[in-house]
Amino acid sequence: MKDQESSNFGTEAYKLHRKGSLKTSVDSAHSVDTTKLEEMVYKEIASYGELGCIADQILSKYANFPYSSITARFASLERKGFIYRDGDKRAGNSGRKQSVMREQK
Repeated sequence: MKDQESSNFGTEAYKLHRKGSLKTSVDSAHSVDTTKLEEMVYKEIASYGELGCIADQILSKYANFPYSSITARFASLERKGFIYRDGDKRAGNSGRKQSVMREQK
Protein backbone atom coordinates (compact mmCIF):
# COMPACT_ATOMS: atom_id res chain seq x y z
CA MET A 1 0.00 0.00 0.00
CA LYS A 2 1.26 3.48 -0.83
CA ASP A 3 2.41 5.52 2.14
CA GLN A 4 -0.10 8.36 1.94
CA GLU A 5 -0.24 11.30 4.33
CA SER A 6 -3.64 12.41 5.59
CA SER A 7 -2.94 15.86 4.14
CA ASN A 8 -3.22 14.36 0.63
CA PHE A 9 -6.81 13.33 1.24
CA GLY A 10 -9.87 15.53 1.35
CA THR A 11 -11.78 17.74 -1.05
CA GLU A 12 -12.48 21.42 -0.53
CA ALA A 13 -16.10 22.08 0.40
CA TYR A 14 -16.65 24.50 -2.49
CA LYS A 15 -16.11 21.58 -4.90
CA LEU A 16 -18.94 19.62 -3.25
CA HIS A 17 -21.79 21.99 -4.13
CA ARG A 18 -22.93 23.97 -7.14
CA LYS A 19 -22.42 27.68 -7.49
CA GLY A 20 -25.59 29.35 -6.29
CA SER A 21 -26.66 26.39 -4.15
CA LEU A 22 -29.05 26.90 -1.28
CA LYS A 23 -27.48 27.55 2.10
CA THR A 24 -28.51 24.08 3.28
CA SER A 25 -26.46 22.48 0.49
CA VAL A 26 -23.47 24.67 1.24
CA ASP A 27 -23.72 23.86 4.96
CA SER A 28 -23.92 20.15 4.16
CA ALA A 29 -20.83 20.35 1.95
CA HIS A 30 -18.89 21.95 4.80
CA SER A 31 -20.00 19.25 7.25
CA VAL A 32 -18.62 16.27 5.26
CA ASP A 33 -15.28 14.93 6.50
CA THR A 34 -13.90 14.11 3.06
CA THR A 35 -10.42 13.55 4.45
CA LYS A 36 -11.60 10.65 6.60
CA LEU A 37 -13.86 9.22 3.89
CA GLU A 38 -11.24 9.38 1.13
CA GLU A 39 -8.59 7.82 3.34
CA MET A 40 -10.77 4.91 4.45
CA VAL A 41 -12.05 4.20 0.92
CA TYR A 42 -8.51 4.37 -0.47
CA LYS A 43 -7.18 1.96 2.16
CA GLU A 44 -9.98 -0.51 1.46
CA ILE A 45 -9.39 -0.40 -2.31
CA ALA A 46 -5.64 -0.80 -1.75
CA SER A 47 -6.23 -3.83 0.48
CA TYR A 48 -7.45 -5.79 -2.58
CA GLY A 49 -4.03 -5.52 -4.21
CA GLU A 50 -3.58 -6.40 -7.89
CA LEU A 51 -6.98 -8.15 -7.98
CA GLY A 52 -8.76 -4.86 -7.40
CA CYS A 53 -12.36 -4.45 -6.31
CA ILE A 54 -15.71 -3.11 -7.44
CA ALA A 55 -17.99 -0.56 -5.82
CA ASP A 56 -20.26 -3.23 -4.29
CA GLN A 57 -17.33 -4.64 -2.32
CA ILE A 58 -16.49 -1.24 -0.85
CA LEU A 59 -20.14 -0.47 -0.15
CA SER A 60 -20.61 -3.75 1.71
CA LYS A 61 -17.62 -2.95 3.92
CA TYR A 62 -19.10 0.45 4.77
CA ALA A 63 -22.78 -0.47 4.78
CA ASN A 64 -23.43 1.90 7.70
CA PHE A 65 -22.42 4.93 5.60
CA PRO A 66 -24.69 6.64 3.08
CA TYR A 67 -24.21 5.29 -0.47
CA SER A 68 -23.15 8.65 -1.89
CA SER A 69 -20.65 9.29 0.90
CA ILE A 70 -18.69 6.28 -0.32
CA THR A 71 -19.24 6.31 -4.08
CA ALA A 72 -18.37 10.02 -4.42
CA ARG A 73 -14.85 9.22 -3.19
CA PHE A 74 -14.01 6.99 -6.18
CA ALA A 75 -13.83 9.88 -8.66
CA SER A 76 -11.91 12.16 -6.30
CA LEU A 77 -9.36 9.43 -5.54
CA GLU A 78 -8.98 8.73 -9.25
CA ARG A 79 -8.49 12.45 -10.08
CA LYS A 80 -5.79 12.66 -7.42
CA GLY A 81 -3.98 9.62 -8.80
CA PHE A 82 -4.53 7.34 -5.81
CA ILE A 83 -6.56 4.75 -7.73
CA TYR A 84 -7.24 3.87 -11.35
CA ARG A 85 -9.87 2.12 -13.44
CA ASP A 86 -8.50 0.58 -16.64
CA GLY A 87 -11.69 -0.73 -18.20
CA ASP A 88 -11.82 -4.11 -16.44
CA LYS A 89 -15.33 -4.91 -15.25
CA ARG A 90 -16.94 -7.49 -12.98
CA ALA A 91 -20.52 -8.34 -12.19
CA GLY A 92 -21.91 -6.61 -9.13
CA ASN A 93 -24.67 -7.79 -6.82
CA SER A 94 -27.31 -6.79 -9.36
CA GLY A 95 -25.58 -8.72 -12.14
CA ARG A 96 -24.63 -5.49 -13.93
CA LYS A 97 -20.96 -4.85 -14.67
CA GLN A 98 -18.96 -2.48 -12.48
CA SER A 99 -15.52 -1.00 -13.08
CA VAL A 100 -12.63 -2.61 -11.22
CA MET A 101 -10.65 -0.15 -9.10
CA ARG A 102 -7.02 -0.63 -8.17
CA GLU A 103 -4.45 1.28 -6.18
CA GLN A 104 -2.16 3.40 -8.33
CA LYS A 105 1.41 2.33 -7.61
